[in-house]
Amino acid sequence: MHPKIDPVLLSLASLPLLLASCTPSPSPEPSREPSPETSSETSSSGATSAPPNPPQLSLADRDPEVQQQVQEYINRLARQGFDPQQQGVWLQTDDELLANIGGTVPLPAASLTKLATTLAALRQLGVNHRFSTQFFPQGEVQDGVLEGDLWVVGAMNPLFVWEEAIAVANQLTEAGLQQVNGDLIIVGDFFMNFEEDSLLSGELLKQGLNARLWTSEAEIQYRTLPPDTPRPEIEISGQVRYRSEPPPEFEPWLNHQSPPLSQVLKLMNRYSNNAIAHILANAVGGAAAVRQEVITATAIPEREIQLVNGSGLGRENQMSPRTVIRIYQAIERELSPHGLTLGDVVAIAGEPEGILTVRPLPPRAILKSGSLNAVSTLSGVLPTQNKGKVWFSILNSGGDIEILRAEQERFLNTLET
Repeated sequence: MHPKIDPVLLSLASLPLLLASCTPSPSPEPSREPSPETSSETSSSGATSAPPNPPQLSLADRDPEVQQQVQEYINRLARQGFDPQQQGVWLQTDDELLANIGGTVPLPAASLTKLATTLAALRQLGVNHRFSTQFFPQGEVQDGVLEGDLWVVGAMNPLFVWEEAIAVANQLTEAGLQQVNGDLIIVGDFFMNFEEDSLLSGELLKQGLNARLWTSEAEIQYRTLPPDTPRPEIEISGQVRYRSEPPPEFEPWLNHQSPPLSQVLKLMNRYSNNAIAHILANAVGGAAAVRQEVITATAIPEREIQLVNGSGLGRENQMSPRTVIRIYQAIERELSPHGLTLGDVVAIAGEPEGILTVRPLPPRAILKSGSLNAVSTLSGVLPTQNKGKVWFSILNSGGDIEILRAEQERFLNTLET
């Protein structure tokens, strides 16, 4: 019997390895089929467990002044060669539609897809969910040496990185483990450094446990830790192997836990990390499950959302601008009972870190962006001088994304005032 080590609860010191954004996809241009505009819709999924939704907005009632601003935005894009049929915009307050051009037509959403993954993860896992990684020495530890194998049971922790491996190694060292005369055996979904191959992640873990094997990246991450952090040297003499199940006598010796889901989502959305999005989507059942959660939570027509993954990589991930706003509102409803707001899981303009720091966006706006080859999307909620809180969703396609981004920024900064 081995003494149990108290659970490790860590927040990450830095995440420079986070992936910045979606990468181009060679998928063909989407076809644009008009969606019937009605004043109210219900999901055809037959789901009955959807939480209360905001009031349905009449598509016939728009604010003439704001509608004209949006039309001028579309016209500016057209003058620069962008097909108006590939642009979609939806603006509203909580209870009033302000503008709609193509707002119910599904278009490539790029990383706005991560908002759908955010909603599905919150609904299925819960805002305070933590992902566990368990460690079990199979055999006796004498004089710091384990005569047997070290087992690692993963459960889809998307934030197990170099810093986590170092912390775990130091915990194991403090408990008396210095050497493993056996194999490192991986069970389940263990991911490290955003690598979704469990066996390769095991190789990375083997390096992380022993400072003598660290790569330059591991050294860089070690320097972000407190200066008195020990450099662990747990040597594993055997190989990394994968097993589908732990041994019958499995009893966790150390239970490492991720930060709560809300913090995981904040990092995913702030840095638009595709690997985290893939892992979270798979944790709730894949793209089809994410889509169904969105339909159930928002009562959006099924035709307005199509997903092939949880990150937004690929033009096949399509949502209408209206759908994106409904997702934001559903996320807000999931967070509110826990005293959290959208800013706890989505980027806020003006924050010192993240992929949006270089864009001149209105301060205090809560937003998510997305990019693919010839696709730029931006959506969120903006405090304005005249309309109060305005929800906006802009999905642009068909050309130079730098031009699209500049026009989005110009439009939002005008809208703010």
